[in-house]
Amino acid sequence: REEEGTQTPAETLKLRTGTCRDFALLFMEIARHMGLAARYVSGYLCSSAEDETAPEVADNSTHAWTEIYLPGAGWKGFDPTSGILAAGYHVRVAATRNPAQATPIRGSYLGDASLFAGMDVKITAVATETPDASTS
Repeated sequence: REEEGTQTPAETLKLRTGTCRDFALLFMEIARHMGLAARYVSGYLCSSAEDETAPEVADNSTHAWTEIYLPGAGWKGFDPTSGILAAGYHVRVAATRNPAQATPIRGSYLGDASLFAGMDVKITAVATETPDASTS
């Protein structure tokens, strides 16, 4: 679906199709209906050709998923579109109660249309070591 924004959860259920934005909103509303704190997350999903366990995505795609607050564990990400937990492949840009407040859902360019050639996003995942708490 190329339209901006999200469709309502009722529309997603009726149509039985949607974008990652639509599935994240549906999942968030289901979690809230069950009494769980949930928020909508917008960002990027990236993968590596060398990693066979990585979800299959278009390079550096904008993506949306849901985070649910689990007592004792904190906010945990769930990607209903990919059917995986949001982890190392997910780069969060915004987390909010309402998808309309999350970037990069929409954008604009002000200026001469002939000067705008397009936009590319490049994300490179770099493994880093977690600092040892005993040394700090």
